[in-house]
Amino acid sequence: MIYIGADHRGFDHKAKINEWMMGRGIAFRDMGAFEYNHEDDYVDWAVVVCEEVARDPGKHRGVLICGSGVGVSVAANKVAKIRCGLGFEPDQTHAARKDDDINVLAIASDNTATEKAILVVEQFLVTEFVESESHLRRREKIERMERWERN
Repeated sequence: MIYIGADHRGFDHKAKINEWMMGRGIAFRDMGAFEYNHEDDYVDWAVVVCEEVARDPGKHRGVLICGSGVGVSVAANKVAKIRCGLGFEPDQTHAARKDDDINVLAIASDNTATEKAILVVEQFLVTEFVESESHLRRREKIERMERWERN
């Protein structure tokens, strides 16, 4: 399942990405915002999306959209089991999935045209993590950091 959320600055991008996913039969759940509210906070949408992804982080993925993409990324990465990366190009997003096993994608609506955002989301959804020794070792180090373990 793909969970998607956006604040007011990502609201229009989210609607277009939802249309794109619906047109391709991709199973997704819109977690909000459901109406434009200039006063909403990106943190709220990041939390609801990431709580769902964290229930089964190997199976579920999330897409978060705010103005810079950084706010939702910072908030998302505070949730255990979430590895969120800011995607701005399809090839960079491919590498983030393949090498770093991101399970949540952050998009900067202020700096990414809708058409490019859809290409970035597509690359995020079609790319699988490559379980090489180095990738697994790095992911384990990150997981230990979540548990405040060293070495």
